[in-house]
Amino acid sequence: MAYENIRLEKDGAVATLYVDRPKALNALNTKTLQEMEAALHTIGTDVRVLIVTGGGEKAFVAGADIAEMAALPEAQAQEFGALGHRVFAMLEALPVPTIAAVNGFALGGGCELALACDFIYASEKAKLGLPEVGLGVIPGFGGTQRLTRAVGRARAKELVFTGERIDAAKAKEIGLVLEVLPADALMAHCRAVAEKLMKNSPLAIAKAKRVIEAGADLELKVANELERKTFGELFGSEDQREGMKAFLEKRTASFTGK
Repeated sequence: MAYENIRLEKDGAVATLYVDRPKALNALNTKTLQEMEAALHTIGTDVRVLIVTGGGEKAFVAGADIAEMAALPEAQAQEFGALGHRVFAMLEALPVPTIAAVNGFALGGGCELALACDFIYASEKAKLGLPEVGLGVIPGFGGTQRLTRAVGRARAKELVFTGERIDAAKAKEIGLVLEVLPADALMAHCRAVAEKLMKNSPLAIAKAKRVIEAGADLELKVANELERKTFGELFGSEDQREGMKAFLEKRTASFTGK
């Protein structure tokens, strides 16, 4: 499928999704979100890791497209918000690890996009924040909820209520990003992480991701039961047999994701 506002490139088992509207600082409009949704539907078993980043040098995603949003009536604004939620939930639910390579501005919808990924790595030039209250609205693509889960309630309130933009170093300090890299080293670092992830069982990673995400919203006793059940289920898999056999034979495992 041909896209206008995004690019989806595959290098072996690593896919990279670029939000690619550099003249608009990669702002998310309806078409861009629809293209992202279509692209995510194509992520199959041939992909082991997905990296999400911004096209150009200035922005990861500078936010949702205010030029499109400004005149929206309430009903259409609800639809636009629902589209963003659907796309980001789809990204979050992918069974493969997802990495946000934040190479510039990640504001509003851009910060929310990064939060929907499993890992966030940022360039030293990155600026992150949720400035929606300065526009008379609130984050609309899951930001109030995912940010709270990432950095805690008080810090999330501070960032949302003030609309402050923070630099990458501050974002790392509060636990919003994992590492801060020089701009020219960001993608190489993300690809190195991807290579490390691909040495492990894709089936086990998918199950671990599901248990972590689902368990975060459950009581500890219930979440531990989910873990126990999933742990046992994996003993019926080819990956479990191969992984343990390879360990005993002191060789590198060859996983199939089955």
